[in-house]
Amino acid sequence: MSLAQDNRFEYKYLIEEATARSVRAFALVYLQRDRYADPKRDNAYPVHSLYLDSPAMDLCRATQHGHKNRFKLRVRFYDEDPEHPVFFEIKRRVNDVILKSRAAVRRSSILPLLAGHAPTLRDLAKPDAREFGALERFCRLRGVIGADGHAYISYLREAYASPDERVRVPFDRRIRGAPYNDVFQLPSAEEWVYPPVAGVVLELKFTERFPDWMGDMVRALNLQRGPMAKYVACIDSNPGLKGILAYEF
Repeated sequence: MSLAQDNRFEYKYLIEEATARSVRAFALVYLQRDRYADPKRDNAYPVHSLYLDSPAMDLCRATQHGHKNRFKLRVRFYDEDPEHPVFFEIKRRVNDVILKSRAAVRRSSILPLLAGHAPTLRDLAKPDAREFGALERFCRLRGVIGADGHAYISYLREAYASPDERVRVPFDRRIRGAPYNDVFQLPSAEEWVYPPVAGVVLELKFTERFPDWMGDMVRALNLQRGPMAKYVACIDSNPGLKGILAYEF
């Protein structure tokens, strides 16, 4: 998965499957399938994230209340292969702009870093000054708000992208959440809760300006933007996760 730091816009839509097929057909004129598309999963692939939050769930509440300047801390991974790294990510929103930084981290370093150990270059999958800076910022923010692992959020992603990755169109399905129990391992099947998401979560991601063809597509299909925070939606649907937070799609 890409390690680039992205400054981009993200527009979200909740759409029906029939509309998703129309969006896919439109996007394929301009984009290509994500290189990680798995034909065995209808060209989708799993995305797993461990979301961190403070004891008062400040990060979740900032999203719930629509704060214009907010951030998320998460550990993202795509499988459970012990040889594959995970990605410590900071995702910031500054008004409508999304700024994301990430660092590829060895699996053996996950629990020590989450416990508050100071990061070192040895924690990285490969030494890289920019990624080490991202990891240091992640750990500093974690310490400032006293964040700890809170919930796993998983889904299947079908995505299309331009060759330079500056434009992406992902569709997310089968969103589910489960509590984190201080073990970095996906929970068993009975621990997952599926929030009542009425459709497919579509995101239009782009840098700089909104592509003309996306504008044509939005108008032709009458797409309506709206909030869709997977972490908050799963929290609201799972009494096993701390806090009872109202969320409207």
